[in-house]
Amino acid sequence: MSEQKLTFAIITCSDTRSMKEDTAGAALEELIAQNGWECASHVVVKDEKDQISAEIVRAADELQVDICLTCGGSGLSLRDVTPEATAAVCDRNVPGIAEAMRYHSLQITPYAMLSRAVCMQRGRCIVINLPGSKKAAMENWEGIVKALPHAAKMMAGGGH
Repeated sequence: MSEQKLTFAIITCSDTRSMKEDTAGAALEELIAQNGWECASHVVVKDEKDQISAEIVRAADELQVDICLTCGGSGLSLRDVTPEATAAVCDRNVPGIAEAMRYHSLQITPYAMLSRAVCMQRGRCIVINLPGSKKAAMENWEGIVKALPHAAKMMAGGGH
């Protein structure tokens, strides 16, 4: 358990899932709680750029969460627009986190290279695109979770 209290928002991007079918988002909520952190919001939105962007803005600006996790919409389907929605409302790219997720997942499946996931910063909130499947979302989380408290500390003005 981490001593730093982080707050999260989860945005599941799907044309087919409701909250009831959102197993990836539910698993992420459990993983957040296991670390002693808080999930301030968990919503499901359609694979629509404007809807995804609006929820990212709400999470970062209104809820002021440390970390916003998007879940789904980062693959090669023409409906997958989460990276574009993220880039539309964020200020700075944080490529190392997305690279780490792909690297970690490539140890498990060659399909990890097909991910278009990005990680970007909006103010003091980091937005991380995770896959939509429960298994893949949990694997990606595993590859980055240890760095999240330090990332939040740095965004809040803390040093290295």
